[in-house]
Amino acid sequence: MNTASRVLRKISLRRAGVAVAASGALAMTAALALAGPASASPLHGGGYQFRTVDNAKDVTFNQLLGVNNRGVIAGYFGSGAQGHPNKGYQLLPYRHPYFASENFPHSVQTQVTGLNDEGVTVGFWSKMNTANMVNDNFGFFSVGGRSYSVNFPTSNNASPPVNQLLGVNDHDVAVGFYTNAQGNNRGYEYNIRSRHFTRVLVPGAPGGTAGPSLTAAAINNNGDVAGFYAKGTQTDAFLRLHGGRFITLAVPGASMTQAFGVNDRDEVVGAYTVGSGSTAVLHGFTWRPGHGFSTVDDPHGVGTTTINGVNDRGVLVGFYVDGAGNTDGMIATPRS
Repeated sequence: MNTASRVLRKISLRRAGVAVAASGALAMTAALALAGPASASPLHGGGYQFRTVDNAKDVTFNQLLGVNNRGVIAGYFGSGAQGHPNKGYQLLPYRHPYFASENFPHSVQTQVTGLNDEGVTVGFWSKMNTANMVNDNFGFFSVGGRSYSVNFPTSNNASPPVNQLLGVNDHDVAVGFYTNAQGNNRGYEYNIRSRHFTRVLVPGAPGGTAGPSLTAAAINNNGDVAGFYAKGTQTDAFLRLHGGRFITLAVPGASMTQAFGVNDRDEVVGAYTVGSGSTAVLHGFTWRPGHGFSTVDDPHGVGTTTINGVNDRGVLVGFYVDGAGNTDGMIATPRS
């Protein structure tokens, strides 16, 4: 482990868009209320060994959000409800396991949402932990023991403001989003080295406040970006290749498909929802070029599983809701 990899300190919150409901608990992980058909075409997946991993500081709420090729995992505990703030950590595989706390300095809440193989972590933090879970969010990256706040330069912010960084590659290019005053998410890339922002847009969509809401959630070392966007009355996932090709990913029959992770083989992971309201069920998925979608559900959380991250070995991380109503961190390792 290099020096940067040892530096794990300071980050936590709940994630965006979904996977993070932004102004409230932090924003990218979960909670979907959707309208759509009551059933989806059956998908078949499997071939994984599942492991539940929860931080002992709060075994009732854990989400694992990113995994690098060294097996280090980014996540957080705490539901974000008042008095139960998000607290970030890195889960190190070297000490069976060992949770290293990482929270943005002087923050009230932090989520560590992504990390690369070079010791850089990203996420978002908040100064608030309100009863209605409508909290400010500010993006950040951390490297070499120091954390830096990152916010897209715009005067058209939501109130309170919402900015989140959700993924980062080994070239130190991060992706995330901010929420504008109209309530729409605006995806972007952020180059940590040059401090330069670049918007992530749906090709041909109108600009400004008229464009579809879009969240950029993950980026691989090829510069391919995965995320999700509003498409008419539903939400679809996407993979935007570095050369500009924009691929829409939608599970047949699902009311919502959201991508949260992508590896260097363009294997995309995320979650899809079948049904709406109180009858909605949530399934994790993987998508591979030439192979399409496969459903991945933790055996203890069928219908409540979200896959948030994938590394180049195909190891998946995410979370599910168990029979007691707890949100549990999940690691799924491909069977050899």
